[in-house]
Amino acid sequence: MAKQQGALREKSRLFTGFPKHYKVIIYNDDFTPMEFVVKVLVEVFCKPASEAQAIMLAVHHQGQMVVGLYSYDMAVSLVRRAIQLARDQGFPLRLAYEPE
Repeated sequence: MAKQQGALREKSRLFTGFPKHYKVIIYNDDFTPMEFVVKVLVEVFCKPASEAQAIMLAVHHQGQMVVGLYSYDMAVSLVRRAIQLARDQGFPLRLAYEPE
């Protein structure tokens, strides 16, 4: 029998792992009103009003706070949206995202 040359080998991956999560962090500043921070947390991050209030107070006392864990695309989108909303109102609110 003739030997098969150039036979293709199929490689398959069944599971490559879960996508990385990114922390969205909000920082305290002396110029952005607390009510506006709560508004951003409710409107952009879909937090309930009571949770938004608690996060805002934690940011005020600790200097920063993790808002949530999101996929990369979602984290980037939410941070950009929140910063744009703050800039439109003339506030220097700072947010960032980083790998978990």
